[in-house]
Parts: sequence; C-alpha cells; structure tokens
Amino acid sequence: MKRPGRLGTGIGWRPEIADAVEAMPGIDWVEAVAENLCPGHLPESLLRLRERGVTVVPHGVSLGLGGADRPAEDQLTALAERAEALGSPLVTEHIAFVRAGGPLTASPLLEAGHLLPVPRTRDALDVLCENVRIAQAALPVPLAVENIAALLAWPDEELTEGQFLYELADRTGVRLLIDVANLHTNHVNRGEDPAKALAELPVEAIAYVHVAGGFERDGVWHDSHAHPVPPQVLDILTDLASRVTPPGVLLERDDNFPEAGELERELAAIRRALDVAAPSETATTQATASATADASVAEPDQAPDSTPARQRLALAQTALLSALVAGTPAPEGFDRVRLGVQSRALGAKRADVVAKVAPELPEILGAGYRPAFLAYAHGHPMSDGYRHDALDFAAYLLFGGQPGSAETPEDTERLRRLREWWLDRSGPAPRSQRPTARLARATRRVLLRR
Repeated sequence: MKRPGRLGTGIGWRPEIADAVEAMPGIDWVEAVAENLCPGHLPESLLRLRERGVTVVPHGVSLGLGGADRPAEDQLTALAERAEALGSPLVTEHIAFVRAGGPLTASPLLEAGHLLPVPRTRDALDVLCENVRIAQAALPVPLAVENIAALLAWPDEELTEGQFLYELADRTGVRLLIDVANLHTNHVNRGEDPAKALAELPVEAIAYVHVAGGFERDGVWHDSHAHPVPPQVLDILTDLASRVTPPGVLLERDDNFPEAGELERELAAIRRALDVAAPSETATTQATASATADASVAEPDQAPDSTPARQRLALAQTALLSALVAGTPAPEGFDRVRLGVQSRALGAKRADVVAKVAPELPEILGAGYRPAFLAYAHGHPMSDGYRHDALDFAAYLLFGGQPGSAETPEDTERLRRLREWWLDRSGPAPRSQRPTARLARATRRVLLRR
C-alpha cells in the first residue's frame, strides 16, 4: 500500500460554496465530509473536479475512533466505499468520541452530535490504537487521524497531546492530520503550548494540515469553522512548516460562508504563512520521502485483552457525556464552568443542525423554534442521529411540550402544520389514507421510545 503523496493547497468542499470552489485558481485538492456523500450519486461538482485532476479526500466525522466501542463495521464499509468511488489516496477521521453508553455500561446509548476529547491516558491510548488498527484493516487506502479542539480537559491525564499522538503513530503506523487551529484552541482553553506540541510530534507522519477560524468569548475559544483564520493560527502554521514541509494544507469553512474573494484571500494568507517558513533540507527530504515511499506500518504490539480498558473508558466517557447532554452531575475533577459552556455549545449545535436537516421546523415555529428546541434538548439526549432528533423534537412538542397553547388562530395553525409534518415523516411507509390509524401507530412508537 502506497502512502499518499504531495497534495498541495486545498479547501473544504461544501455544497454552499461548490461553484466558487470550482472557479478558484490554484486549488490542488478538496476535502468532503464523508457522511454527506452517496457513492452512487456523487455531486456533479465533485465529479467535475475529479475530471480536472483535483484530488478529493473523504473526511469522516462520526466513526468515533476514540470511543470505548470498536468501530462499527457498516460505518467502515461506508467510508471505504466513498474512498473507492472518489479514487481518493487516503481517508481521514478524528481522534474523538461521539457516543457513549450501550452494552459496555448497561446504560442507554447517548449521541454527542459533536467531536469530544479523548482522555490522554494509557487506557484510552490502548483502546484507540486497537480501534485504529481495525479501521486500517477495513479501508482500501491509508488512514489519517486528526487532533481535535476541546473546550474542556480531562482530569489526571498521563500524556501531553504531542506524546499521545507520537505513541499512536509509533504503535499503529497511522498518518496524522494536524489541525493548527485546534492547537490554538487548546492553547487558549487548556493552556497548552502549541510549539511544545509540535516539537513532540512525529512530523514525518503528517499527511496534511487543517487551517480554520474561530472566535473567543469570555476567555473561551470556540472552533467555529465559520470565521476568518486569525493571525495566531497562521503563526502556528508557519512554526509547523519551519519544522517540516507539510504534504498538503487545507482551509476549512463549514458555515457563515463569505464571498469567493474572501476565501481566496484566506488561501493566499495560508500560502504566505508557508512561504515565510524555511524548513531544513533534512526535514524537507525526510517528509517528502515519507509521503511518497511505501508505508512501513508498525507491527501490532502484543497488547493484552482490551476489554477491561474499554469498560473503564466506557464508564468515564458515559459519565461525561451524560453530564453534557442529560443534565446528570458533573464527574469528579471536571471544571463545572467549562462543562456548562460545552453543554450549551452542544445544545446550540443540535438546534442548528436540526434546522438544516428539517428546515420546515423553524419555518413552522418561527422565533419560537430555538428556545423550544433548547428546552427540549436539555432533558432529551440525542440517541439516533439528527433526523430522528427532529422527529423526536416534534413529538415532544405535540405530546406535552410547549409549542404554543393554541390560544390564538396563529397558534392553532402552527400546531396543525407541525402535526401534519410529523405524520408525514414519522413512519417507514408513505402516509396512510387513514390519519387516525397512522397517528395511533406513531403515538405508540413515541411511547415505546420513552
């Protein structure tokens, strides 16, 4: 299996900026969210880019390699299918957990709807290494994993971020996707020195680099991917590029998309930050050789049975996620203020994503959508993805929530439209011509879920 070669300068492909990306000069490659792609029905924009020779890399966000459970076979198969459909040289995912609970803890499964940090402990590292090897064996191309941003820190961590990533790469041979914006986030939120993290990294394992923007509020940096790239992030990029020539650098933007001209100016700023750096000839040669040579994947170490480590990790992650999404007490050792910030951020993200996957809901509920959803989210953890979350939210309003008390004709009309929307989407089959029977079946499903 060949390691991916040089990628160049790229940008995150999103449907909202697809036309602008196609028209941009100097784009060598793009990255697309894997879960938003269907191999048999790829967007025409991506197909046109592929025909022009632009590399497309699928970027997964829901595998949860840092979670206590082994990666789901169906999710690995889906990621492999996307890599093959796009002719990609590699696929990427995150060092994060996105769900917790389930059989390992004999508790309900909880979904975060967001990337959450893995504790930098020996247990978590052992589990992550095994999960990465499982993923590597299932994928047709090399895997690279990304360091994530965090609003909070785990207590009693045993390794720094650089040490954690070094051991991961050393034990598995996995490539690294280094997000310099996330290094800046962890600098502000956790007091971690980006230069120290870079100094501890195995730079020869870097597959490519992410650059993105965010904003600071009340001393907390939010990695929004919806704001311009700040100078501090470009400085970290320059520091990294002074140590090694990264095979690829990519600008990420996920929301609040600006005009094409602004994106092009951000790409130009990234290129200037790279030009300022002057890595040594030895480092450059080493990185180039690593990027083009055959992979020398590390031999699996003879680890003991991972079940005890998985169970300990499962309990810890479930306690944290439950505190964030279900209102249970904060686990010992965590900063309660930061937990509150993270909890509110998760609720706000759920509201935003549900509004995108079910745009009829904010249209029906108007200004009442967001406060109603946040009230719902506080006591109703997500357990089965955003589309089910939208249906559960509508059911919550119709069967005991507060969408309005039908005191005015507008309230009555709002409830009628919400009920019609829910009935149309709450079952596996098209809506019955007998609404009463359909309502009874849907109501039973809601009660069973509870």
